[in-house]
Amino acid sequence: MTRTVARAIVDALAELDVHHVFGVVGDALNPLTDAIRTTDGLDWVGCRHEEAAAFAAGAQAQLSGRLGVCMGTVGPGSVHLLNGLYDAAKSHAPVLAICGQVPLAEMGTDYFQEVDNDQLFRDVAVYQATITSPQQMPRMLESAVRAAISQGGVAVLTVPGDLGDQEIEDDRPPRFALDRPVTRPDDPALAEAAQLVNAGSKTTLLVGRGAREARDEVMRLAELLHAPMVLTLKAKEGFEHDNPYQVGQTGLIGNPAAAHALDQCDTLVMLGTDFPYRDWYPDGCKVVQIDTRGEHLGRRVPVDAGLAGDVGATLRALLPQLKAASDRSHLDDSRSRFESWTEAQHKLADPRHDRRWTGKLRALVDNRGHDIRPEALAATVDRHAADDAVFTSDTGMATVWLSRFVTMRGTRRLLGSYNLGSMANAMPQALGAQLWAPDRQVVAFCGDGGLGMLLGDLMTIKTYRLPVKLVVFDNRRLGMVKLEQEQAGLPEFGTELDNPDFAAVATALGLTGIRVTDPAELDGAVRRAFDTPGPVLLDVLTNPREIAVPGKPTVSQGWGFAIAKVKETLTSDES
Repeated sequence: MTRTVARAIVDALAELDVHHVFGVVGDALNPLTDAIRTTDGLDWVGCRHEEAAAFAAGAQAQLSGRLGVCMGTVGPGSVHLLNGLYDAAKSHAPVLAICGQVPLAEMGTDYFQEVDNDQLFRDVAVYQATITSPQQMPRMLESAVRAAISQGGVAVLTVPGDLGDQEIEDDRPPRFALDRPVTRPDDPALAEAAQLVNAGSKTTLLVGRGAREARDEVMRLAELLHAPMVLTLKAKEGFEHDNPYQVGQTGLIGNPAAAHALDQCDTLVMLGTDFPYRDWYPDGCKVVQIDTRGEHLGRRVPVDAGLAGDVGATLRALLPQLKAASDRSHLDDSRSRFESWTEAQHKLADPRHDRRWTGKLRALVDNRGHDIRPEALAATVDRHAADDAVFTSDTGMATVWLSRFVTMRGTRRLLGSYNLGSMANAMPQALGAQLWAPDRQVVAFCGDGGLGMLLGDLMTIKTYRLPVKLVVFDNRRLGMVKLEQEQAGLPEFGTELDNPDFAAVATALGLTGIRVTDPAELDGAVRRAFDTPGPVLLDVLTNPREIAVPGKPTVSQGWGFAIAKVKETLTSDES
């Protein structure tokens, strides 16, 4: 039977084991959404904003490793996809965006809502094209899907409004050929890298998400070299639990032990990471980098040996050429520092911490309203959340607290906008995650600023009865921006948020809303949130003046913070 363009696309998505398509319905998408309506096993998820749809599709792609799909209709509908698609692109998530377009005869005439999608998505997509004839199917769909999966990126296929219902004369089933090759460097390159590593005496591993499928090999490397393992935030998921070599994160969200492990090494081995912050790399050491993407080699720090290949396959070939280290002092010192720092952090997570300060010392604790410590909230969630929970976090201070107080034990998963750094990602990513894993607990660490941006898609969570647990760090601030301003010596400005009672808003929308203002009620409230069936929004008023000290604070940061506090005090006195 002859199929239409829309039917051919939807049938192919079902064959690709796609189960959800996220978007907002409308005009040019009508043939496609109608085909989805009559397709078993493929569900349309109607979001309130296309940005949320793109974030949700990207979340599913990252969690499953399979194609995520979202749709946006003509003009503004497709434009709204952009931020979520940029996040997918920066995360190397395979996502197909199907976009509507004005009728064929009107293209190029500045028609109502017309946007040049091929130009619009050129920067974000590894493939972008507009179907202008049914005879281009299924070749263009095959090209789009192959590009998204083989390159780990976004493909955008535009379908004009009058094309979806047109029949394909020479119809055939699509052929995608999606196998990914596993590669490793040649023997001379491996021998050069082995010689560099063997010559060192203090090796540190910097491990990223690209090494997640090679945990066994990475652990053998750390054991062989007695090497402390610094984890990027995205590597927490695969390497934090049951790992006697890991020393946590580096960078602004990191800790002194990780900074020490990097600064004191004479050999740095980078595994599946494109960690972007150059200031946190060590100086004067040899660097070996392994990454599947050759363009990543040496991009952040000059490398002495760059190995383009799969981390697992490369390490399996490299390990037999390495000599076992005899000195454990570098590892033991780094681990000791990490354990001491972790113990100190646990004290900060005590809800009663601020109340223990007395007399003149109380002036050092800036918690005038006796708000809940964000550290305590994160630690309490960690304690009560399931061992197979999926966590998402908004960019900003919510991610800092997750990084420091939530452990990726068991089969926990972790998502965030950790490459793009967008606000408002945690809730829509949790939406996609919950549909991907309906029987697993999904917990979103939401900043109040991020949640407010896409608040409307709480209704999507309600509509589809998704049992997502939204934990709101309600400090009435853009907290990370506040910290950035103060570290630069600037007084806080423009960061204060006039928030509603988010729990009351959630209740009005049909979710369970819980508001917490008393530290003594925190533990019970978190337990209640997790025990309550269905979607829950836990609105916790946290201390807006709490700061996160970076792993390696500088004199200029401290001086800037002091100057900012003086300026804020003077401004407060004047008002």
